[in-house]
Amino acid sequence: MTGENATPGAEPWLAVLGAGVMGTGIAALAVGHGVAVSMIDVDRRRLAEAPARVDRQVRTARLMGALPDSTSPGALDAGLSLAEVSTGYAGNLVAVVEAVTEDPDAKAKVLADVSALVDPGTPIVSNTSSIPIDELAGAVARPEDLVGTHFMNPPYLIRTVEVIRGRRTGAQTLTAVRRLLAVLRREPVVVDDAPGFVTSRILHPMINTAARVVAAGTASVESVDQLMQGCLGHPTGPLRTADLIGLDNLVDSLWVLHARTGDESCRPCDLLVAKVRSGHLGRKSGRGFYDYEGDLT
Repeated sequence: MTGENATPGAEPWLAVLGAGVMGTGIAALAVGHGVAVSMIDVDRRRLAEAPARVDRQVRTARLMGALPDSTSPGALDAGLSLAEVSTGYAGNLVAVVEAVTEDPDAKAKVLADVSALVDPGTPIVSNTSSIPIDELAGAVARPEDLVGTHFMNPPYLIRTVEVIRGRRTGAQTLTAVRRLLAVLRREPVVVDDAPGFVTSRILHPMINTAARVVAAGTASVESVDQLMQGCLGHPTGPLRTADLIGLDNLVDSLWVLHARTGDESCRPCDLLVAKVRSGHLGRKSGRGFYDYEGDLT
């Protein structure tokens, strides 16, 4: 798990950029598997809330048997920048995971900043559901160090991780990410780069279509999900899945897909857009296609 620049005997250390839903989920997965994590976010309120959110997820994962019993949790700290937290570690930065909002410009800026700080050969991982890695590679100093991942939510329950190999991703970077995922007991499936990769290119237009069916009055939200579960074997139903993804993240991803493929099935439907404008973002906001009052994490 340690890279060529690691300090022998030092504690493995993962930096996670972004303390939102996916950032805290990835951090909880790592902490639960004994890896020290630094959470980085410029939003002070979100950063202050992150340790408690990570702790809740670690405890939930342990209660569900999703973490190894014999592993002590890794340390967790938080800061406004990578430079701020790096002084507390002995140089064993195994990877930096960028998990900011699904916006190409925002991701490119964060990736450019971090690539200027870390040593060459340190894997820089963009956790994205739709943005091509080759597109983001234009922002980093060393494109060979950049690789994509698409963790599913919640990361501690879903063992398979989509890994995106950009055209310029180096073999050493891919090997390092496989090694990290092995420590986290995740199963990587490596795919080539394209807008939406595999999972989002298939799933997100399907969710969009499900929302259109509801908007047309053909069936209720509950009926759509029940039919997809009972007849087609979808584990949660597309609209409950949308709430788990976050409707704002889903709409952002659909716009990325629409702009880069021209596929009209990826244009976010009016119902999705209206829910986002109303602040009904899914489980994380307490309301989306379903209500989650009193069930926020």
